[in-house]
Amino acid sequence: MSDSLELVFLGTGTSHGVPMIGCDCEVCMSDDPRDRRFRTSVAIALPEAAPTDGRVILIDVSPEFRLAAIANRLHRVDAILLTHAHADHIIGMDDIRRYNDIAGNAIDCFGNARTIATTRRVFAYTSRPYNGDSWPCVNYQVIDAPRETCGVKVTPIPLLHGREEILGFRIGGLAYCTDCSAIPPASRALLEDLDLLVVDSVRYKPHPTHFNVAGALEAIAEIRPRQALLTHIAHEIRHATILSELPDGVAPAYDGLRVKVPL
Repeated sequence: MSDSLELVFLGTGTSHGVPMIGCDCEVCMSDDPRDRRFRTSVAIALPEAAPTDGRVILIDVSPEFRLAAIANRLHRVDAILLTHAHADHIIGMDDIRRYNDIAGNAIDCFGNARTIATTRRVFAYTSRPYNGDSWPCVNYQVIDAPRETCGVKVTPIPLLHGREEILGFRIGGLAYCTDCSAIPPASRALLEDLDLLVVDSVRYKPHPTHFNVAGALEAIAEIRPRQALLTHIAHEIRHATILSELPDGVAPAYDGLRVKVPL
């Protein structure tokens, strides 16, 4: 479908990743490749035709970003959206420098004010002008309303991650809402008529700053997307097991999964 974007899951795991260091549980020792999860990040490949011209939007830059980019043959990044500035979502920022060299310029990076301030502080050197010297060069911008980048409208979705205000993002029929424990009523109005909702679902037990499986399913039932995928999954959840438990139209995402979504 020429008017569709392709969502590529670069990572679907929690801040620990799966397998987790020093753990011999059945999921961490699983031989199912879907149980091996890099920290959470996705790439959105836009249609080749104008006005999007095959550009790629990256959401979050995880610690394994370089490995995920190589594994998924991610040959360009034209813009970055940051959900929040926790380490598992920004710490791969240094590897953006390769995409600066490919593009020959700085790359726009959007987030809420707190996320941008923290990321600029942690990666202060990324704000220097690009001059071809192979360092990351990022043009940080606060996004607090819908705006256009890479030829598409990006709508920020305010979410709660515990008590912290973070962002999800909507592009066309896709909404990506990771690391959330609540979706405020005003944000639910931005999630109507979705083809695909990607939502946080960290474990079965309740969690103070994330949806658990039951919470994610409740949000999905209220939002009523045509399809939903779960992400940010911890080692308490085995892919094959939860896949057999979920209702129709809902599935766990896994690293390397590619999904077409109408724009």
